[in-house]
Amino acid sequence: MLFITQTALELGFMYALVSMALFLSYRVLDIADLTTDGTFVLGMAVSVSLAAAGHPFLAIPAAMAAGACAGFVTAFLQTRLGVPSILAGIVTNTGLYTINLMAMGWSSNVNLLKQETIFSLFRATGIGGDWYELIIAAVITIAAGLVIIWLLGTRLGLSIRATGDNRDMVRASSVNPVFTVTVGLCVSNALTALSGAIVGQMQKSADINGGTGIVVIGLACLIIGETVIGKGSVKRGVLAVIIGSILYRFLYAVVLRTGIVPIECLKLVTAVIVGLAIAMPALRNYAAFQKRKWSAGRRKGGR
Repeated sequence: MLFITQTALELGFMYALVSMALFLSYRVLDIADLTTDGTFVLGMAVSVSLAAAGHPFLAIPAAMAAGACAGFVTAFLQTRLGVPSILAGIVTNTGLYTINLMAMGWSSNVNLLKQETIFSLFRATGIGGDWYELIIAAVITIAAGLVIIWLLGTRLGLSIRATGDNRDMVRASSVNPVFTVTVGLCVSNALTALSGAIVGQMQKSADINGGTGIVVIGLACLIIGETVIGKGSVKRGVLAVIIGSILYRFLYAVVLRTGIVPIECLKLVTAVIVGLAIAMPALRNYAAFQKRKWSAGRRKGGR
């Protein structure tokens, strides 16, 4: 049980950055950004490649910068070329496949054998004992969450939040929504790339298919967290994605350990959960309408 808890906490904090990125794009900006899968691999590829070259610390900001560039391309397609948000993400994600191969030296995977990573260097200090990976993941994720809370509380952040609510109102207030959308997507994809960079150095490998389905998992963590914590302020939203990611990884670890659901079916179950959770408001409205309709029919029949 201790091993399951430790693993769930480590992976939960690492992948919470993806959910945090989706919170910014999907919840705050109201944009379905499908660049996530490719950006996650991009961060992983840049991080592992630079770590293999002997620069594990430089790899983290470099991966975030690469992710921000990917977000800029998606924003440019949306705001300047008029490409719908979903198609813009698909186009960027498709192009990132080649970029990721290029970052990995035209190889489908890159491994760190004897090279140092931020995890191995921190382990050498002896701090944290066997929990050193959790300490690094928690510190980075909590720091990123505090930065997001601070950013969305600034004047720029309030403009980003207003853009997601009503772009016409923001434009009428002399704020350029093109700029706010671009900043929001750059920050969002930088967080996704940061998650990939940490996971890559922790696993000591990067794979071209390592981000497949990561957007669905991120949405699942976001929805689970909002179900437990609830919606509301930015602080609550950031806390929800962290709690949701940890809970998802804990359930994932329990399923793997007990075999309740075959591992081959786990992503299907995740997709069903996400689909039902997103459709829940419509299902509630439909159920309420059917209840009112049934009640009206009974009253009419009684008369």
